[in-house]
Amino acid sequence: MFAFNELFKELKVVSIPTKTDFRGINQREAVLFNGPQGWSEFSPFVEYSDAESATWLHAALEAAHRPWPKLKREKIAINATLPRVKIDDVARILSSFIGCESIKIKVNDFVEDADLVEAALDFKPDAKIRLDVNGGWDLSAARENLFNYHHRFGDVFEYIEQPCLELSDLATLKSEIPYKIAVDESIRKALGSNFSELKDCADVAIIKWAPSGGFAQAEKLIKAIGLPVVISSALDTGIGISHGLALAASQDNLDYACGLGTTSLFLSDIVNPAVAVENGFIEVKRAEPDMNLLEKYQAPQERRLWWEARITSIIAGGGFDDYIN
Repeated sequence: MFAFNELFKELKVVSIPTKTDFRGINQREAVLFNGPQGWSEFSPFVEYSDAESATWLHAALEAAHRPWPKLKREKIAINATLPRVKIDDVARILSSFIGCESIKIKVNDFVEDADLVEAALDFKPDAKIRLDVNGGWDLSAARENLFNYHHRFGDVFEYIEQPCLELSDLATLKSEIPYKIAVDESIRKALGSNFSELKDCADVAIIKWAPSGGFAQAEKLIKAIGLPVVISSALDTGIGISHGLALAASQDNLDYACGLGTTSLFLSDIVNPAVAVENGFIEVKRAEPDMNLLEKYQAPQERRLWWEARITSIIAGGGFDDYIN
């Protein structure tokens, strides 16, 4: 049996309120711990299985125990992120993303969310808009919704993220629409694939540090896919965001702003000063938590025990010998 407290030194479980409901979340829980290389984060969403969460744990342990990859830039361009909020809240949310040129908007369909796009453009008329559908449309719905979005807004869309889940639908759509297609779920929900068909389906790959399994695995994914990348986050604290920034900074080419500004959706980060957007960029540097903020946002004891049991169960499933032997 591994020594839990030795592997996860100074472990803290935090629960941070969000400014608005984001994918059903208004409190973001995360496990933070220290290692030989510094602080790391383990924060798969609570509904994820042990098998899916194991990838996130590999990322967390790698970041705590292995050096960062070689950095090729000192700051990263960031896109704003707009959840599905009330129209009156759009300016409040977007004002946290100072200087961002691209706005990623979570949408269900044209009827429900066209006014959300309109409000974003009212806030920043020259913004490049990214629609994130999270695979919510079949091919017929994608055609109808994108026709309507194009008819109303024209060419403001930088890309459409994961309009459909089926690769065959994406390939068909790619041949028909005037916009680029980005894929997220097609990658992180199919990590065992060879991705040989992805270039026929998409123009941009969304890569996330933790769901990819960490730096080494993300690099393998990027090379296998062979598409331009956007490094994004999974609603991480500033600790996890710092690792995402390092992944972005290690890329030879980075043609798009990255989705690493999501601490702006929290009431507070646990890093002081917060890992936040300034003039459209975030500086790349290793983050450490502020002890006062850790105490302020400490989760109840029962949540700490829940996360410890979850980690123990995942490690018992195997695959972590590099860290426990």
